[in-house]
Amino acid sequence: MKYVFSVFALIFAVFLYTSSSFNKTAIAFDGKTYEDAFEQLDLFADVLARVNNDYVVDINNSKLIGEAINGMLQSLDPHSSYIDPKEYKNLQISTSGEYSGLGMEVTSDEGFVKVISPIDGTPAKKAGIKSGDYIIEINDESIIGLPLSEAVDLMRGKPGQSVKITIARNNDEKIELNLKREIIKRQIVSYSIKEGLAYVRISQFNENAYRELSVAISSLKKEMSSEIPGLILDLRGNPGGLLDQSIKVSSAFLDGGEVVSTKGRKESDNRNYNADIGELLKGVPLVVLIDEGSASASEIVAGAIQDRKRGLIVGMKSFGKGSVQTIVPLKGGKDGAIKLTTQRYYTPSGESIQGRGITPNILIDYLPEGSKKANARKEADLPNTLPIETEKTQKETDSIIPVDYPPNGFKIESDYQLKRSMEILKSDTYLNKLNSSS
Repeated sequence: MKYVFSVFALIFAVFLYTSSSFNKTAIAFDGKTYEDAFEQLDLFADVLARVNNDYVVDINNSKLIGEAINGMLQSLDPHSSYIDPKEYKNLQISTSGEYSGLGMEVTSDEGFVKVISPIDGTPAKKAGIKSGDYIIEINDESIIGLPLSEAVDLMRGKPGQSVKITIARNNDEKIELNLKREIIKRQIVSYSIKEGLAYVRISQFNENAYRELSVAISSLKKEMSSEIPGLILDLRGNPGGLLDQSIKVSSAFLDGGEVVSTKGRKESDNRNYNADIGELLKGVPLVVLIDEGSASASEIVAGAIQDRKRGLIVGMKSFGKGSVQTIVPLKGGKDGAIKLTTQRYYTPSGESIQGRGITPNILIDYLPEGSKKANARKEADLPNTLPIETEKTQKETDSIIPVDYPPNGFKIESDYQLKRSMEILKSDTYLNKLNSSS
């Protein structure tokens, strides 16, 4: 029983990580008193004790309490969660360092491991793993219901070793893949010259995003010798990342002014963020490519470019994640961390895209009209998602903008969205659409 209550202290850490005192009837936190909170925690302790005494088999208290904390946080919204110590370590590695694995961003989705996006140039990307795929088996063992950190551990290991992955796609399609682990280097910006235009892709907004973008633009300027006639910034499938990096990347294309604002429960949470780094490509025509997998930080960039009329947004409507999460280490990370939604963000025009997404200036699909598609879940489809703040819906806008579909027989690998983006940059359509956008 002593062990039960030593583990139970983790519950208090969630409530009291900056608290100075608590008593038998209330918990004081941040200058406020929460009546009966201690009583409810006492109820939890009683339930935990009974489970330890009477459950049919021995239990892992650490795992049980971790799941309880996670359940509490996930009942708030789909992006708040408890990160256990092992998963917290994996998070630090994946956002800043190198590791040996398969190269994909994954998340937990109601007991399943869901692929957010494969990382460019990695075994996962080369094998054809797609955003929205569900990993159901690793080496012929089911991972359904397995904690995310344990599933990630199974995919990581010594480079060169083979891993068998079974994925579910479109609910009824089961695909088996054999991949070899590689050292995954977090280069998240790639660039090239396509038909005389500059092309830059950002796959994620980690701590190196702006630095790698500035290097890519400098390299493009040297390679193209003459002035860059236009640039395509590809944010398709980019799940987001760090808020500060999205602001810096936006600043690379804006001459001062607002990028994004955030609002929380407290006045101190409300902030306006401006472009203050200096434009890297002043006046160069810009198209930003987005799709249903473009989320969070990607939507901040797209929203700023669109609202400030700095460029055209092209592709399909984005994911619609308009909230900011703060990661709070518990005991310096020894007890893991909590990821807590603390703010909403707003585009320069004051619009929240929470549950709605960014609607492109020009809607372009990647498949011919009527083609069967995977059911891409968006923010509004997730359980306990934050409510939409205004009555305005993007459907009203969508009905006005016609969708440009590739012709029948057009090969998906030929990338119709990119092809049309290049045509738009080279034609009068760019300026006409930019000048007429509201």
